[in-house]
Amino acid sequence: MKKMIFVLLLVLTNLSAELKHEWATPAFADRGIKIIDIRTPPEWKETGIVKDSYLIMFFDEKGNFDVQSFLKKLDKIVKKDEKFALLCRVGSRSGMVSEFLSDKLGYRVINLKGGIMKMKRDGYKTVSYRK
Repeated sequence: MKKMIFVLLLVLTNLSAELKHEWATPAFADRGIKIIDIRTPPEWKETGIVKDSYLIMFFDEKGNFDVQSFLKKLDKIVKKDEKFALLCRVGSRSGMVSEFLSDKLGYRVINLKGGIMKMKRDGYKTVSYRK
C-alpha cells in the first residue's frame, strides 16, 4: 500500500512538471517571469546580472554543488507549480539543472539557451552585481 501511494505521489508530482528551452533574449527579461541566475559570484561581478533576477549559485567555482541548499533557497522564491527561468553563462549548466528540476522534482522550468552571454550580445544592458 505504501509503495502504491509513493508511486501515485510521484506521478502526480510530475503532472505539473514542464521543461522548455527558450533563447535568452533581452525581451525575455521583460516578460515578468522570475529569472534565477545560477552562476557564481565572480561571474555575476564579471558580466553583471539581469535586473530583478534572483541569484542562487548552483555549482561553485570547483563544480561542487549542494542540492538541498539550492532547493531551500529556490523554494523561498518560486512555488512548485510556478513557471520560472534558469540562467547561466551560456546555457549549459542551466540546461542540466533545468532538466533535473523538471524531470526529477516536478518544477515548471524554462532553460534560457545561450545564457547571459547571448543576452549581452543581443544588446541587453546588465546591472552591476553588488554583494
